Amino acid sequence: MNRDEFLKSQKILRLATISENKMLHIVPVWYRYNKKKIYIGTNTRTQKAINIKKNKRVSCCVDVGINAPEIYGVMIQGNASLVLENNKVKRLAKKILLRYFNTLNNKSAKELLDDTDCIIEIIPEKFSVWNY
Repeated sequence: MNRDEFLKSQKILRLATISENKMLHIVPVWYRYNKKKIYIGTNTRTQKAINIKKNKRVSCCVDVGINAPEIYGVMIQGNASLVLENNKVKRLAKKILLRYFNTLNNKSAKELLDDTDCIIEIIPEKFSVWNY
């Protein structure tokens, strides 16, 4: 499997942002990888969104496996921005959520969609891949 196929197939990404006091903030998130960009739905009140407003530099990691030869991972470094335009936010949020739900017509999916008021867009600058 190549890097792009791997990123499109996995479900959890660990996102690291930097807070105002230079503390790292690392959280697991749902995401979508498309056309060499990463999209993460969130709310502007979250710490990750607050951090990105002040410092666009981010790192993230997607990995699997605990025994060789099934260990594979990708670390990404790049710049993030917040997409705030409502129509684009809702369109991207629906695409992200449909990776995790069969339909958007259930309570959890609707609540998450309603709470999503921004999308984190990450433009990768550097990829590091490992496999064993």
